[in-house]
Amino acid sequence: MAGIPDYFGSLVFDERVMKARLSANVYHSLKQTIRRGERLDPGVAEAVAAAMRDWAVEKGATHFTHWFQPMTNVTAEKHDSFISPAPDGGVIMEFSGKELIQGEPDASSFPSGGLRATFEARGYTAWDPTSYAFLKGKTLCIPTAFCAYGGEALDQKTPLLRSMEAINKQAMRVLKLFGNENVSHVTTSVGPEQEYFLVDRSVFEKRCDLIYTGRTLFGAKPPKGQELDDHYFGSIKPRVQAYMEELNEELWKLGIYAKTEHNEVAPAQHELAPIYTTTNLATDQNQLTMEIMQKVAARHGLVCLLHEKPFAGVNGSGKHNNWSLATDTGVNLLSPGETPYENAQFLLFLVAVIQAVDDYQELLRASVATAGNDHRLGGNEAPPAVVSIFLGDELTAILESLESGTPYSAAEKTTVKLGVHALPRFARDMTDRNRTSPFAFTGNKFEFRMVGSSQSIATVNTILNTAVAESLRQYADELEGAEDFNTALHTLIQRVIAAHKRIIFNGNGYDEAWIHEATEQRGLSDLRTTPDCVPHLVKKKSIELLTRHKVFTENELRSRYEIMLENYSKTVMIEATTMADMARREILPAVASFAADTAERAVKKMSLVPVLKCTYETDLVEHLTELTNCIADKTAALERAMLAVRETAESVNEAFTIRDIVLPRMAELRAVCDEAEAITSSSYWPFPTYGELLFSVK
Repeated sequence: MAGIPDYFGSLVFDERVMKARLSANVYHSLKQTIRRGERLDPGVAEAVAAAMRDWAVEKGATHFTHWFQPMTNVTAEKHDSFISPAPDGGVIMEFSGKELIQGEPDASSFPSGGLRATFEARGYTAWDPTSYAFLKGKTLCIPTAFCAYGGEALDQKTPLLRSMEAINKQAMRVLKLFGNENVSHVTTSVGPEQEYFLVDRSVFEKRCDLIYTGRTLFGAKPPKGQELDDHYFGSIKPRVQAYMEELNEELWKLGIYAKTEHNEVAPAQHELAPIYTTTNLATDQNQLTMEIMQKVAARHGLVCLLHEKPFAGVNGSGKHNNWSLATDTGVNLLSPGETPYENAQFLLFLVAVIQAVDDYQELLRASVATAGNDHRLGGNEAPPAVVSIFLGDELTAILESLESGTPYSAAEKTTVKLGVHALPRFARDMTDRNRTSPFAFTGNKFEFRMVGSSQSIATVNTILNTAVAESLRQYADELEGAEDFNTALHTLIQRVIAAHKRIIFNGNGYDEAWIHEATEQRGLSDLRTTPDCVPHLVKKKSIELLTRHKVFTENELRSRYEIMLENYSKTVMIEATTMADMARREILPAVASFAADTAERAVKKMSLVPVLKCTYETDLVEHLTELTNCIADKTAALERAMLAVRETAESVNEAFTIRDIVLPRMAELRAVCDEAEAITSSSYWPFPTYGELLFSVK
């Protein structure tokens, strides 16, 4: 049986395949394009296309597709076969350099936020050579960017690539000041930890709320949830283990570095963590990972739920975005060094991230805002909606000593100065873990924990890259003109620490006292819902940042504002419609039937034995009747709220109407239905309970 090294990446047209199938000149030219962004020669494109076609056909491929990421959080593809007519009536297998480099899918039906009219169908896909082509079934998938006829970005990939170039440009300016002449490129790397739930398909198919919305809109709390903490890191059940084994194999074939798997906190919840890689490649791989997770689950009679909050009362699912910054010479810029200069460089990049998160906290929060994620972040769950940074006590103490110019006490008291030998050596891993922090430093990277489990990681990394690039731009502008670099550097870091230390918090992020301190004393934002967040995308400060670094045009940014509001409104309205339908067609008939049958049994019992009072049945029927009336009233109230939304004209007003009117009516309807579930006989209740959903997989 083949071992992992034998089949790892076997479905990927990666560097090993390119080196073996391309001529030395073609391979070298392609590598220059990948590493330095140089223009791809048409002749090179033809050679690469021919090699890619031959490799794919040898592995059974019949079609190719430009695989892209429109603004839907999922991927898109249009398949074309390799076949072309031959003169003798047969076919030949063709794939040209032009077909490799550019495609033309219909752009009219993808979200554009006003960038394109419905009748303007033309859109283009452009090959991203920095992300490897791969095979999915019998289709060669070519990762691409997607833009409109006028060049506007219609996808999540294009702004991400622009942001990577922005941070490379500014980081290189800073590194030159430290004498790093051998560095030619700086890249960001990401390792997105993916949380998910597994439920039995036969149970899932009996819940139309899960089918239509990905989350349960009703459900009484089961006798046991996550109270005992016995699921977290617990023994993996055989059926789940079999699923994980096949998932790993499928991911490894695609060159995805699936590394860690374990049970998460909630029953039926699990996590997959990869080794981190270049950000655009990690983004592509995470999109693939989510797709494959769901396909493999189906083969095991399971359903993989990626919604941020599929079950009320237990932990939701996030995606921890482990972000770092490294040179092409292998130096992690967020890792302390061996010399004073290396440590000074580390500190400058560290405070650049601190400033970026503080300056653009609202924009970062907006980058992870969705209707699903509101159930996590708005509820102060892993993490809260307030953005803060965890550094750990030692690193915080070092920054405080730098700010004040007072001695730092480690093994011995030393005055911390930059660029001189008095600067202490730092430990390689000087931080504890803080599960409640939205943005935690974990030794040589930052872990941004606010990303939702179903989201693409493209947008959040686009914003993070650009915000850090802005900090570095400001530093380079100041330091490039300094008469004494070391003195200017020391002064700069002191000033940045003093100006942005409010964002640093090492305590319990779940504590209500912290939320009060953050908002009332530190002036941090607590944006709990998507309608609160999205307007920050088009604030003057955000527009200036993202246009300055050529990551978005103002029109592209405004289009995303419209799309996010529209997605929020559509998502909640689908949930509300589903909820009203379930209440009227399933819950009300079930509760009414149980009440009627209970009353009938009580009448029969009393007719047989007239002295019996049947207190239990009488009280139960009375309670059920009250609940039935209440469910009917609450359903009608929800339907009126939905009607009010449909009468709202503007997207932002619609989103606020949904948040302020529809969601409260949904919560009220759920509360009374869940109460009814708790006293209705299980033989009458129309769909599987939380207990069946969370504990059915053995």
